Amino acid sequence: MKAVKQNGFADRISAAQDAKKAMLAQFKPKPNVIAVDFVDRATQKAKELEAVRAARAAAKEAARLAEIEARASNRQAALAAELDALAAKRTERKDRKAAIKADQRAKRELRKGEYN
Repeated sequence: MKAVKQNGFADRISAAQDAKKAMLAQFKPKPNVIAVDFVDRATQKAKELEAVRAARAAAKEAARLAEIEARASNRQAALAAELDALAAKRTERKDRKAAIKADQRAKRELRKGEYN
């Protein structure tokens, strides 16, 4: 069996007082630690909302610029196709005129040969 520690009356009283003080210390308000860079909830929400709006505006602007670029690209493609069509028409006309001239020259040479 263990030897019981012999505490005196004064020791028991002081231990009881310490225990009471510890119990009361639990209920005392503790000092609050306030953050230095404290931002209230409304300000934080406003910043988040502004960030979302900025992102949406940037996306909208990018889409608008992409649409403008696509329109310009389509316009250039149509212009190039039109120029190609004109060049083909011009080439066809030149070939036709050259063929007509060659026929006329051949007929003239044929007539010259008949009279000689």
